Amino acid sequence: MDIVVENITKKYGAQKAVNNVSFTVKTGEVLGFLGPNGAGKTTTMKAITCFLMPNEGDIKVGGISIRENPEEIKKHIGYLPENNPLYTDMPVIDYLRFIAELHRIPSDRIKERILEMVQLCGLEGEKHKKISELSKGYKQRVGLAQALIHDPKVLVLDEPTSGLDPNQIMEIRDLIRRIGREKTVILSSHILAEVEATCDRILIINKGSIVADGSSGQLRKQAQGREILKVTIEGGDVNTIYKALQELSNTELVDFISKSDGQFEVQSKPDTSSRKDIFKLCVDNGWYLTELTPTETKLEDVFRELTMN
Repeated sequence: MDIVVENITKKYGAQKAVNNVSFTVKTGEVLGFLGPNGAGKTTTMKAITCFLMPNEGDIKVGGISIRENPEEIKKHIGYLPENNPLYTDMPVIDYLRFIAELHRIPSDRIKERILEMVQLCGLEGEKHKKISELSKGYKQRVGLAQALIHDPKVLVLDEPTSGLDPNQIMEIRDLIRRIGREKTVILSSHILAEVEATCDRILIINKGSIVADGSSGQLRKQAQGREILKVTIEGGDVNTIYKALQELSNTELVDFISKSDGQFEVQSKPDTSSRKDIFKLCVDNGWYLTELTPTETKLEDVFRELTMN
């Protein structure tokens, strides 16, 4: 099921938590939703899951409007909220049966679906325990199981790896990847590396508005804007090499050069590359070019640049 968000605005009093936001998520796509606290991520996700209604705009899930038929949309969405509300006094099996009944899964299929969720979410050894006895990681697995038990076509996960250790994060990441092959998935996270490793596409929201949309590679490339090279040259005096590199600044290629511990950082002008000229400079002077490495902008740098203001 595709999700189409059309110009939604949500106000709390005079404050706009979400301001004229639009985007589309295709079937089989895992979308990462990034933004600082209070940016509007959770509000947008709650609107998609029909937990709240936007003041303006519309959202269509599988062509169905949240304004026209929210109850039908809910049948097709699995939702794991950030705080993962569970009935902790219930054993895992009983809780999943209760959720299955809420979703009106036919009684002759409930046992089968519970067993499938126990296997899919790795709960075999914990299924008879009370939820209160489980670790944080296993509680998250139970939360995923309840979101998946009715076999939804859309999965919305708000901070699904919050509070987990690295091993648990890896396990949940693999699970989301497997799920994402067949479903439309939206997940939010403050762990940027997690989003980059798990998601096909990333949206960054700040102060209620979308400020970036693309794959992690596309976002890094857009933010970088210009080539930055780490250069190591041997076989000559460091100061002589530095002076020769500085002379490249008189061309239309190089914008800035810095020197540190025998290494150089060469920043090219926008939409240009100075790699060939650096290589030719070494050949002409008999120097050895031992390193010529592009410095890639990190997703953290992109996030900071887009959300600091």
